[in-house]
Amino acid sequence: MQPVLEIVPPDSFGLWPVVDVEPFALLPLHGGLSPAEVGTVVMGLAEYLREGGEGVPPGPDDPVGAFLHGLLTAGEGLCASGGLQVTDTSTGVVFRPGCCDGLEDRRDWYRVTEAGEPLWYGHEPVTPAALPHGDTVRLVVDTGLSDSEEIELSVGELRGLLAGVDRDLAAFLVLAADWASVHVASVHAPTRAAALVDVLARLTDLPAPDLPPKP
Repeated sequence: MQPVLEIVPPDSFGLWPVVDVEPFALLPLHGGLSPAEVGTVVMGLAEYLREGGEGVPPGPDDPVGAFLHGLLTAGEGLCASGGLQVTDTSTGVVFRPGCCDGLEDRRDWYRVTEAGEPLWYGHEPVTPAALPHGDTVRLVVDTGLSDSEEIELSVGELRGLLAGVDRDLAAFLVLAADWASVHVASVHAPTRAAALVDVLARLTDLPAPDLPPKP
């Protein structure tokens, strides 16, 4: 199980180093990302929320501040297309986030393990769902198909995978703090770098790490 973010890159981008990704690619978040991959995550989030929320004042004039403004002022509208992706390494079946899924909704998975509630993650043309039954959970790739591929897990296995997601996201946040200290704080006010890390922590529902001290 991996936390993933859907990336829709802008037509052109040169504010900081990023990697080439296809539009709508799912980029896993973990502690092994390169600085350019972390920059791609921040780019994708900022582009997704670039317009900002209703009533948000105009952003800064500098290019980086203007690009990050929507992300840093999203408030209750903070969201990120993506979610949790599960791969069965024995069969190759992949359970992907649905069109209505978001990384900010990942805690909903605990409704499956703790309350035994089914969850649906999208609608046609693909409708993935997590369907609990007793001590097992079926991750159905597309409930619209009678012969859909699926992954079956025990509730205990799913809890372990969700704990792993927390570890991956916590490690990603540490990388993000390092990245922000270089690509945001070194050029702009350190408060903006701290605000970016706080937003990422709020999105992942985890404590924000401190920015590394200046050398």
